[in-house]
Amino acid sequence: MISYKDLGLVNTRKMFSKAMKEGYAVPAYNFNNLEQLQAIISACLESRSPVILQISKGARKYANQTLLRYMAEGAMNIVNASEHPIPVALHLDHGDTYELCVSCIETGFSSVMIDGSAHPYDENVELTKKVVNYAHKYDVTVEGELGVLAGIEDEVSHEASHYTNPDDVEDFVKRTGVDSLAISIGTSHGAYKFKVKPGESVPPLRFDILEEIEKRIPGFTIVLHGASSVLKEYVDIINKYGGKMEGAVGIPEDQLRHAAKSAVCKTNIDSDGRLVVTALVRKMLHDDPSNFDPRKYLGPAREELIKMIVHKNKEVLGSAGRA
Repeated sequence: MISYKDLGLVNTRKMFSKAMKEGYAVPAYNFNNLEQLQAIISACLESRSPVILQISKGARKYANQTLLRYMAEGAMNIVNASEHPIPVALHLDHGDTYELCVSCIETGFSSVMIDGSAHPYDENVELTKKVVNYAHKYDVTVEGELGVLAGIEDEVSHEASHYTNPDDVEDFVKRTGVDSLAISIGTSHGAYKFKVKPGESVPPLRFDILEEIEKRIPGFTIVLHGASSVLKEYVDIINKYGGKMEGAVGIPEDQLRHAAKSAVCKTNIDSDGRLVVTALVRKMLHDDPSNFDPRKYLGPAREELIKMIVHKNKEVLGSAGRA
């Protein structure tokens, strides 16, 4: 068993408590490779933001769980050697089984999500409680989910959203003992979050549902999944240099900022990071077709990703300077 504390990581409990008091959201950025991890750590050190490093089930398969453990430890060595260290949590995103959550806890994760939202309500409660009971023995925090987000991301796929029912949240939190709760109020996974025609506005998030949930479980940490803005500048670059992403649209940043001032203390961002890297790699290879050195196209992609993350921390989530 590898304890996350030995790696220099923290769980999310203090992170969320501070975010709730001060009115911002802790960024949760997904990574799949070295360059993404470098960018996240560099950007959050630069902006002095707490951060949650997220690894999905698919990313864990892709990168290899042993390598990920040492990558996380290496990242923490950099953080702790810096002039102003920041709190960092390592989180399993969309864990779908008890066994996967246990495996992550035993290999150094400080936080896990058990997503039982596709199951009937009572089965979701039972599965989530089982994970909580195991995780809390090792002081690992647990995120549950109520409601279903549409879209596709890694191995998570749903055709339609089902908004979280505020009537369920108090019972769910009480029976499971979770530390945070992901809800569905209109966000969705992937880069095609809404079907809007030219000139139409993106549907607003259901802040009425969020406000009602806040009344039912006051002071409890809420999580927004599928919260990428699908930044147009990077979609345009992808399309300009051979990509095909017509109709890609995400959550407006002003809505995310509004959410971050509420009980939403964790905001998940994955697709935006993918778009930045893809856009820069496409452009670099187009501009220099003779280039076959990954450092010369992944390096600029990493630098652009740092810029995007600093922007998110400062202008959208309000987490900059909060470490």
